[in-house]
Amino acid sequence: MENKSLEEKKKIIYEFICDARYVPMKQKELAVLLQVEKERRPELSAALEELLAEGKLQLSKRGRYYKAEAKTVTGIFTSHPKGFGFVSVEDREEDIYIGESDTKDAFLGDTVQVGLKGQPDGKRQEGVILQVLSHGVTEVVGTFEKSKSFGFVVPDNQRITRDIFIPLEHTRGAVSGHKVVVELTDYGAGRKSPEGRIIEILGHSNDPGTDILSIVRAYQIPMEFSEKVLNQAERIAKPVSEADRQGRLDLRQEVCVTIDGEDAKDLDDAVSVRKEGENYVLSVHIADVANYVQENSALDWEAFERGTSVYLVDRVIPMLPHALSNGICSLNAGEDRLALSCIMTIDSRGKIIDHTIAETVIRVARRMTYTSVNRILEDRDAADRREYAALVPMFEEMKELAELLRRRRRKRGSIDFDFPETKILLDEAGKPVEIRPYERNSATRIIEDFMLAANETVAADYYWQAQPFVYRVHEKPDAKRLHKLALFLKNFGYSLHTGGDEVHPGEIQKLLDRLEGTPEEAMLSRLTLRAMQKAKYSTDCSGHFGLAAEQYCHFTSPIRRYPDLQIHRIIKENLRGRLLGGRVEHYEAILPEAAKHASETERRADEAERETEKLKKVEFMEQHIGEIFEGVISGITQYGLYVELANTVEGLVHVNSLEDDYYEYVEHAYELRGQRSGLVYRLGQRVKIRVKGTDRFLRTIDFQLAMNSEDSERALRRVGEYE
Repeated sequence: MENKSLEEKKKIIYEFICDARYVPMKQKELAVLLQVEKERRPELSAALEELLAEGKLQLSKRGRYYKAEAKTVTGIFTSHPKGFGFVSVEDREEDIYIGESDTKDAFLGDTVQVGLKGQPDGKRQEGVILQVLSHGVTEVVGTFEKSKSFGFVVPDNQRITRDIFIPLEHTRGAVSGHKVVVELTDYGAGRKSPEGRIIEILGHSNDPGTDILSIVRAYQIPMEFSEKVLNQAERIAKPVSEADRQGRLDLRQEVCVTIDGEDAKDLDDAVSVRKEGENYVLSVHIADVANYVQENSALDWEAFERGTSVYLVDRVIPMLPHALSNGICSLNAGEDRLALSCIMTIDSRGKIIDHTIAETVIRVARRMTYTSVNRILEDRDAADRREYAALVPMFEEMKELAELLRRRRRKRGSIDFDFPETKILLDEAGKPVEIRPYERNSATRIIEDFMLAANETVAADYYWQAQPFVYRVHEKPDAKRLHKLALFLKNFGYSLHTGGDEVHPGEIQKLLDRLEGTPEEAMLSRLTLRAMQKAKYSTDCSGHFGLAAEQYCHFTSPIRRYPDLQIHRIIKENLRGRLLGGRVEHYEAILPEAAKHASETERRADEAERETEKLKKVEFMEQHIGEIFEGVISGITQYGLYVELANTVEGLVHVNSLEDDYYEYVEHAYELRGQRSGLVYRLGQRVKIRVKGTDRFLRTIDFQLAMNSEDSERALRRVGEYE
C-alpha cells in the first residue's frame, strides 16, 4: 500500500475485508497479510478508523474488524444547488446528509433507500443512496432556451441542478424566454441530462403575472375548477329557504357583525357579545359549509386535494369555487345564512364556564373592517362612532372581553409572537409599488382572541366526548435547539429557565415580555420562534405548546381550510345523533390520512406564499440599486450578514465584500469577527447598507455596508420615506 492515497488505501482494505474468504482479524493480523511495513502502520490505523466512522466496518469486542451490516432507511431526497443533499425520514427529527459522491443520480423529491454511515458524536447522520425507489417530481417549471437542433429548460427550482433536454419535436412551439411546464420522461444518469417534453407554455418571462403563475405551477397548486365542480357549486348555492331553517336555532334577531380586512370576500365568521349580569356571552358563528359540500361529492374531493386556500401577493386561489366562498357560504350582511355556532358564557376572570355548539341560522347586521373598529375603539373617531352608534357599546364590550381572554391565556403561559406581516401593493401590471409592514391592531386581536376561544372550546368538548376528531397540535421544542437558544440568549444578558430538556411556554412568553421595546426584540423573537416546532394536524390530541392549551383545533374557517370542514361534518353528525358505530369507524379510518394531507397542503401553500413575496421584494429593490438605507442585522452565517430593512425586505452582505480583512464566523455567538481590524458584527446591530444588486432568478438581494462612506448621511433614506 506504499505511495497510495488514504482513499486508495481504504478501498484496498475494504475490498479485502469484503472478500468471501475473509475471516475477522485484528489490526496486527491485517498489517501482516496486507504487507504493511511497521513505519506505515499508523496509516493503516487511520484508514481503519475512517472506515469505522463511515459505517463500512465494525469492530468486535475482541478488536477484530469485519464488514458492517448495512443499516438502511427509506425517505425523500432533497437536493442542494451545490451537489449534496438531504433525506428526510418519517419520525426522524434530523435529516440525513448525503455527500455529492453518494447521491447516485437521485432527483429532487425521489423516494430513496439510504444506507447509514457512522455518526460521529455531535454530528449529523450521514448516508449513501443505495437505490431510487420512485420519483416524486414529474413536472418541472423553468425558462425555455432554443438552439438549432434542440431546446433545454433551465429549472426555476435551484435544487434541480441540471438543465432539462427537450427534443425539438417536444418543444410545442416554445421560443426562448418562455416560461414552460415540462413533463419529465427521463431523469438522467451519470453525465446524461434529464429529458422531458413541454406540456404547457405559461407565457413569456416578461409578461405580467407569469412570474407568480410559474411559482403556482411549480408547487402544483391547482388553479382552475373543473366544469363538473363549478356546475355543482352553482346548483347548491341557492338562497336559504324555510326548509333549510328547519331544526336550527334561529338567531336572526341577535345583533352580530363580521370584522375582516377591507379586501376580504370570503367572510366565514361573525361574532356578537352581550352582558348577562357579570358574565359575557360570546357567540362565534361560522359558515355552515358542510351543509353545502357533501362528503365524497366532486366538490368535496376538490376541496380535499387543495387542502387550503392560497393567498399570494396578486391573487387568491380558493379552496372552494366563488359561488360558495364569496356567495352562499359568505356571511354577507343583511342575508340569512346557515351557521355552526359556538356560544360561550365567560365569567369576569375570562374563564369559559359554559358553552353550546349548535346548528343555527343568522343574519349579520353590519360588515365591519379592522380599520373602522380600531378607529372606534382606539382612535375614538367621532365620525365612525356616529355612523356605528348602535354597535359601539357592543364593540366596547368586545374589547373588554378580549382583554380578559388574552390575560387569562397569557397567565397560563400562552406565547404571543407579534411579528408584522408584509403588505405588498402591486400596480395593474403586477409591479410592486410599495412594501410595508402590516401591523396587528386592536380589532385584529379581538377577532384572534374570539377565534382562539371557540377553537379551544370545540376541541375540549370533542376530546372529552372521545369522538374521532382532527386536532391542531404543536409539539414541545427540540431539546438541542432549546439548549442552543439558551446559550445564545446569555450573550445578550437574557436567561431562559428550563427544566432539564424542557421549557414551559410561559417562560418563553416572559422572555418575549422582557424583549419588548428593546433594539434586539425582533431579532431575538425570531430566533426564539425558529427554535419552536411547526404546528400540524393530527388525530391524537397531544396539546398545543405555543398556546399552552391541552386541546386545540381549527373550527373557524371551513371556507378556506379542509380540516375545519372535516370536523364540522363530525360535529353536525354528533348533534343529530348519527355519530354511531359505522360512522365512528368510518372517521377513524379516514381522519389520519386527512390530517397528514392537510398538513402537507398547508406547508405547500406557505412555501408558495413565501416565494411570491421574495420575488416581489427582489423586483421592488431593483428600483433602488445604489441607494442607502438603514437596517438591522437579522442573521449571521459564515457567508455574511443578513440585514433586514424597516419594510421587512432582507438582503445579504457577503463576507467577501466586508472591509479588507479575514472574518471568522463564531457560531455560538452568532458573530463575525475581523481578525485584523477587530471589528465585530452582531445580531441586532443597526447598520447602513447600499443596495448592490438583485437576482430575480435566485430571488436574492445583495447589500454592501455603507457605514463609513462619506455620503452615507446625505444619501440615507429610511425605508418607508421613498414609498
